Amino acid sequence: MSGSGARPALAAEAPGAAEDGRVLRVVAAVAVAFLLFGLASDRPSVIVSGLGKILIARDTLITDYIGVGGMGAAFVNAGLLTLVGCLIYQRAGAKMTGGAVAALLLTLGFGLFGKNLLNVWPIIAGVWLYCRVKGERFAAHANTAFFGCALAPIFSEILFSTTMPLTATLPLGLVTGIIIGFVLVPVAAQLFKAHMGFSLYNMGFAAGILGTLVVALYRSYGFVPEPVFIWTSGNNLWLGIFLFAVFAALAGAGLAIDRGALGGFRTILAMTGQAPADFIGAAGLGATLVNMGASGAVGTAYLLLVGGDLNGPTIGAIMTIVGFAAAGKHPRNIWPVMLGVFIGTLAKPWNADMPSLQLAALFGTTLAPIAGRFGWHWGIVAGFIHSSAALAVGDLHGGLVLYNNGFAAGLVAAVLAPIIIAFRREKPDALSSSPPPAAPSGTAR
Repeated sequence: MSGSGARPALAAEAPGAAEDGRVLRVVAAVAVAFLLFGLASDRPSVIVSGLGKILIARDTLITDYIGVGGMGAAFVNAGLLTLVGCLIYQRAGAKMTGGAVAALLLTLGFGLFGKNLLNVWPIIAGVWLYCRVKGERFAAHANTAFFGCALAPIFSEILFSTTMPLTATLPLGLVTGIIIGFVLVPVAAQLFKAHMGFSLYNMGFAAGILGTLVVALYRSYGFVPEPVFIWTSGNNLWLGIFLFAVFAALAGAGLAIDRGALGGFRTILAMTGQAPADFIGAAGLGATLVNMGASGAVGTAYLLLVGGDLNGPTIGAIMTIVGFAAAGKHPRNIWPVMLGVFIGTLAKPWNADMPSLQLAALFGTTLAPIAGRFGWHWGIVAGFIHSSAALAVGDLHGGLVLYNNGFAAGLVAAVLAPIIIAFRREKPDALSSSPPPAAPSGTAR
């Protein structure tokens, strides 16, 4: 009897492992597409030289890797970094939930402006060390490790922006990065409560606060980050063709693997998106892929309509939308926020094609759950407020936190959501959402 009882358990585990593998292969395929696009964009010698320049870049916001090392090197860096991430997830046995897809595709996007094959490892090592000390599996916190690389520029800044010798900057950078990674897990879990899941980029909120403290500490000793602004333009045609081809492939793959994908997509459109959200678990991989393709197309279309630039930072923002289309975003809850940011530009002496406001409109879709839960009009309000908040918080962390919009949106959600709840006379407990105890970083971007 005991032998027969064990078989169903094993049989039940196999489909989950197979599904995880299928999801991971989809993410890897997108990374390979970026890699191949990069290899086709430049000669091998130019790519190798460009990768070298990317690895020693300071990476402070905004550092467009296309401007640093060229188109080929930027896309090769992003593709390789994400493929290594896929390997780590596979070896760790991490569950490929919507949050995991978001973490890896966000790594792919930020591999074009801020994260590279050198600067992410101290923070990932810090999360691994935390797991060792606490006796927990790294798989449970893999999302935190990769989301937490928002603070990777701190390692690059310490390593490359001072006149101190490498014998001093390398251990200082390593220790700082490891400590940051070590404390991210409990910090992110605690700060999730502040916005109740109404900002999807929880790790952006946590990283912003932690980064502000780190930068304040170093500033008190005379270490002041110099501003950086590297922004490319003029590549909209080919990058637009590439992106829309990727989105069409994602949607096509979703329809191919699940004939009911459109029905599942309608299910996703009816969801609020409040974190923690896992569209793969709720509607299936096929429907989620359709949503990812559609959401990416909406974000790209907005950018082109306002006269924006497709480059490293904006593609990073678009790929963040695509990633979180597996964990909270869909066309119905992101458009109000983007419209709110656009309206914000009309009420200010700025234009919608201003670089920081291009990013605010795309990254600001972290506030999509406000539109999903309370209605499109509140989504517009959230976007309007975010258009100002995103421009104000950068000085606090000196540009060393890549998720500047996540930091700003966390503040917006933490203030706006309770006000809406009070106005609607609803109980906060009925609206709040808590991260799963076993994986508090599932939606911690």
